[in-house]
Amino acid sequence: MTLSSNLPSRAVIREVGLRDGLQSIGSVMPTAAKLEWIRDAYAAGQREIEVGAFVPAHLLPQLADTANVLAFARTLPGLTASVLVPNLKGAERAMECEAGTMVLPLSASHAHSLANLRKTPDEVVEEIKRIVDAREARGAMTKIEVGISTAFGCTIQGRVEPSEVARLVKAVVDAGVDAVGLADTVGYADPAMVRSLFKAVLPVAKGKLNCGHFHDTRGLGLANVYAALELGISRFDACLGGIGGCPHAPGASGNVVTEDLAFMLASMGIETGQNFDGLVALRSKLAVWLQGELLHGALWRAGLPKTMNQTKLA
Repeated sequence: MTLSSNLPSRAVIREVGLRDGLQSIGSVMPTAAKLEWIRDAYAAGQREIEVGAFVPAHLLPQLADTANVLAFARTLPGLTASVLVPNLKGAERAMECEAGTMVLPLSASHAHSLANLRKTPDEVVEEIKRIVDAREARGAMTKIEVGISTAFGCTIQGRVEPSEVARLVKAVVDAGVDAVGLADTVGYADPAMVRSLFKAVLPVAKGKLNCGHFHDTRGLGLANVYAALELGISRFDACLGGIGGCPHAPGASGNVVTEDLAFMLASMGIETGQNFDGLVALRSKLAVWLQGELLHGALWRAGLPKTMNQTKLA
């Protein structure tokens, strides 16, 4: 298919299933399976993977092996391994382990921020400033990315004002972070909302707004990706099998499905470098590793159209 002139020619899909997905599942995936997941994802062309989080093990035992998983990911040439960190202590561990990127969550919803991190959004901004200072003092190469969660609304608070999202983005950009993303944490967004909010935030982001994190809670995940693409955003989070979701979003079906997103982008002529056969084979393994857990998505069942290359999404 011919690429529309207003869309990026290439997009990056960051696989976040190993963190966002697994933290929502009660069972603990063995470390060996996680390493196999990363190895197979890398072979399928994925070059950005969120491999875990540096949080207390008693809170998220599913991610207690993050240091070991990150160490393996760092052995794969050209792979950017990111980890989520909620505070300075987690950031120090990320830098010690030489993570490529640390993702800092900042909720635009006051109520969600208190429920999730027990801090107000402005208190989290101050923590982010301390993390930036610590990174500079250490001379670490780990990039700092802030994910603005509940940017499109919140199951606890309800409406989140776009002006508040823009204010927080400006605050962290001024603090010296490297990148910012907007997240539809609870699946409230529609394409018009995505277009409107990204347009409002782009002028204050100083070129650092480069990621969309959408959940498919109400079936609009891919449509929301497309709305962001139209504004030049070319980096998106997704989960293999659509696992994951926010604990404060009852009924959430999970994140945008990696393999479905890869298909949509490739079908529109947007390069992703990802191999469909590899993704589907890995999804089959995931179904075994997470036996009993509900996986989502459509492409694994239907396959690629005969009009497309049956092997490579690139």
